[in-house]
Amino acid sequence: MPGIAAIIGRPNAGKSSLFNRLTGKRDAIVDDMPGVTRDRLYGECEHRGKNFYVIDTGGIFGEDTEFSRGIKNHVDEAVKECDLIIFMLDGRDGVTSSDEEIADFIRKASGNGKPVIVAMNKLDDPKHDDLINDAYSLGFENVLSISALHKRGIDELLDLVTELLPENYEENFSNDESEIKLVIAGKPNVGKSSLLNKITKSERSLVSPIAGTTRDPVDMAVNIDGQNFRIIDTAGLRRRSKFDGDLEYYSFVRTLAAVDRADIALLLMDARDPCTDQDKKIAAHVVQKGKGLIIVLNKWDLIQAGVRREEVGSKSNNLADELMKKIRDDMPFLSYAPVIFASALNGRGINKIIQTVLTVNENRKKRIATNLLNRLMRDVLAFDRLPSDKKGRALKVYYCSQADALPPTFIFFVNKPELVNSSFENHVKNKLRELEDFTGTPIRTFWRGKDKD
Repeated sequence: MPGIAAIIGRPNAGKSSLFNRLTGKRDAIVDDMPGVTRDRLYGECEHRGKNFYVIDTGGIFGEDTEFSRGIKNHVDEAVKECDLIIFMLDGRDGVTSSDEEIADFIRKASGNGKPVIVAMNKLDDPKHDDLINDAYSLGFENVLSISALHKRGIDELLDLVTELLPENYEENFSNDESEIKLVIAGKPNVGKSSLLNKITKSERSLVSPIAGTTRDPVDMAVNIDGQNFRIIDTAGLRRRSKFDGDLEYYSFVRTLAAVDRADIALLLMDARDPCTDQDKKIAAHVVQKGKGLIIVLNKWDLIQAGVRREEVGSKSNNLADELMKKIRDDMPFLSYAPVIFASALNGRGINKIIQTVLTVNENRKKRIATNLLNRLMRDVLAFDRLPSDKKGRALKVYYCSQADALPPTFIFFVNKPELVNSSFENHVKNKLRELEDFTGTPIRTFWRGKDKD
């Protein structure tokens, strides 16, 4: 499971510049939650083969206002939920009284058991490196001079981050290929824990809970009708006395990390309020990671009972069809994902969920023979208008092959890859789905240039 590093410091220390530098060209995801005083940014980083998430937090310890108190609460949750803290200083100002306050805050919030790297920023020239001596007065062992703007010291910082992130993220988790690794993902209070309990009911064989990180998420191994499953923990599966904005946000980031380890994700949504922004972000992450995906609409018993019918905007009796249409309209990029109406309370749809997981798991492994693929693709493409440029030069598809499975991945050799637009690519993916049942799994396509012999 990837670790999480939080960037913390007072305003204008360069936290966002460092965030952008660490995440590189990957687009940051903005989470603008109601009632929160600033957008939260998180992104993925990779360094020397190790992946981790990085979170940009708001500047703290400014004036004592409602705004600053909200930011401080947000940072407090960041310190508790992350695995490593990057404490940024403004090298031009040296160590200020506010920095000393933040240092005390970090020690109290993290319990002194979390790695801290002090990064003195804006030291663009090595001749100013002696300024970092002041940073040691804060009492932390790891101190570096960097310039996020000029990329100075960034590799050294990344080396240290990957060295200090917990080593047990991979070694304590099962790599049994006979298991189907399943994550129940969704926003808080949609019934993830209830669904987990229903799937792992007592008459089934519950095996070896495995403790992972210091926050003790637990993977549950269960055998259902002869098939081994490992239910991968998300933050939402851990018991919480309450959910607030900050906690919900960091639980969401933990959910993304859990998806990374899974084979298949159950995207659990409340049938009374489906397709929220957070649902869409989780789904997009599942697709990006190439995982299988099943949409589960929970609390269907409440819908059937007529509870809060107005919340789904329905005036007719055919709620299932209307909800299905809403999902397909609001999340068109998941048109291939099966939808199951379920109730973790009364058990409706539980058996269908398990059967669908088995089907999607097999679909992720499917391969199409190259000769069959090329013959069928030639037939279907012959009748389609292929993309062309302003000079009238049309795209030519010479041949294609399936390069991989998990998820199914296809390479097309063409004359001019730059002519391939998203509309045509989606069209080809739809045609591939007509050739084989890839329900529940994303398809990846790559386009390579090749001069015809």
